[in-house]
Amino acid sequence: MAIIINIDVMLAKRKMSVTELSERVGITMANLSILKNGKAKAIRLATLEQICKALDCQPGDILEYKGDEDTLR
Repeated sequence: MAIIINIDVMLAKRKMSVTELSERVGITMANLSILKNGKAKAIRLATLEQICKALDCQPGDILEYKGDEDTLR
């Protein structure tokens, strides 16, 4: 099972760069890259809120759950 973080999808939909999102949210490019590449173990709700605000989206637009049966296909 896995939680997939679709920040790159939302960035493309909003035609926004990672640099611009980093500046709007107030997190480093390194931390944003960790989130974007699925390497993060956790995300603060305050950070998720700021990302959603900057991208004008809902948390469900960014976070996706894939169960074991989905990842085996």
